[in-house]
Amino acid sequence: MSRVVLVAAALVAFALSATAFAQTRNQAAAAGAAGVTSRLQSQGYKDVHDLRRLSDGRWVGEATRNGHPVTVTSDPAGTTIAR
Repeated sequence: MSRVVLVAAALVAFALSATAFAQTRNQAAAAGAAGVTSRLQSQGYKDVHDLRRLSDGRWVGEATRNGHPVTVTSDPAGTTIAR
C-alpha cells in the first residue's frame, strides 16, 4: 500500500514540475520578446510585431524603418539583420 502511495505522489510531483517548467519557458519567451522589441526600437525600428523565437535562439519579426517595412532577425548577441 505504501508503495502505491509513494508512486502516486511521485507521479503528481512530476506532473506539477512539468507544468511549472512550461509556464517558466513561456514567461521567458515573453520577457525575451519584450527585450528584443526594446532593443530593436532603440536601433530605430518602429512598429515591431510578429516576433517569434527560432530554435537556434534567434528572433525573427516584422518592423518598419525609415518608413519601409522590413523583416528583422536578431541573434542572442544582439546583432540585427534587416531584409
